[in-house]
Amino acid sequence: MESQSAETASDLFARVSHGRTADEVVRQIELLLLEGVLRDGDRLPGERELSKRFDVSRPILREALKELEARGLLVSRQGGGTYVADIIGQVFSTPVLDLIARHQRATIDYLEYRRALEGITAELAAQRATDYDRQVLRGILDDMRTAHASGRLEDELAADVDLHGAIGEAAHNIILLHTLRSCYRLLEQGIFFHRHLVFASDEARGRLLAQHEAIGAAILAGQPAIAKAAAEAHIDYIAGAIRDAERSGEWQRISHLRMRHRHAANNE
Repeated sequence: MESQSAETASDLFARVSHGRTADEVVRQIELLLLEGVLRDGDRLPGERELSKRFDVSRPILREALKELEARGLLVSRQGGGTYVADIIGQVFSTPVLDLIARHQRATIDYLEYRRALEGITAELAAQRATDYDRQVLRGILDDMRTAHASGRLEDELAADVDLHGAIGEAAHNIILLHTLRSCYRLLEQGIFFHRHLVFASDEARGRLLAQHEAIGAAILAGQPAIAKAAAEAHIDYIAGAIRDAERSGEWQRISHLRMRHRHAANNE
């Protein structure tokens, strides 16, 4: 969401208490960030609109925004407004990421970690999802089906991340939410494995769609145990698909070496 309408802004930014201090404005925006309502890249309403919504003077608002910028939560662009900064934390340092990218053990451990995380998140989402959360999930599942039917792989991959993110929001646990967002950032960057490997065939894409639908259906039906099991089965399938893809790649490498060896032997 690159910008917000005045109507949306009126829902997000409520009038602060009678003290009307910059600290109160800071606290309200911080909560919106912490709860995942405001996300990286979101543009805040203009100064006039925002001061009106908070019912504070523009000097107080400027003081609050300046404090949030100093904390690295907001960024100002010359002539372009104020935006939410990229606040998804880097889970690992660059040297550790380099190590992870070179060793298969990290991928196995990452998937084991995600299996536990995705399971409890789906379970909580089935227990806590609001009507709005369910509406969002249905919309993303529809987008995923459309992308799958039309063969748009990149759109399907994007919907995959959107769905898991929406499930994280529906769990209504802020620590889980931000941890998951960090995990998905690493996934999108291909740190652990290339997601295209998992979507390598029409059969695999069909299975993944069915798995996502099963997770979504359990959450929408308010079935925590089934949602957890479906989420864990989904990660188990991904782990198996990656092992198969890597094994296939290793077989191709060995076959290539054998062919070169035979060719060299025939030329002796």
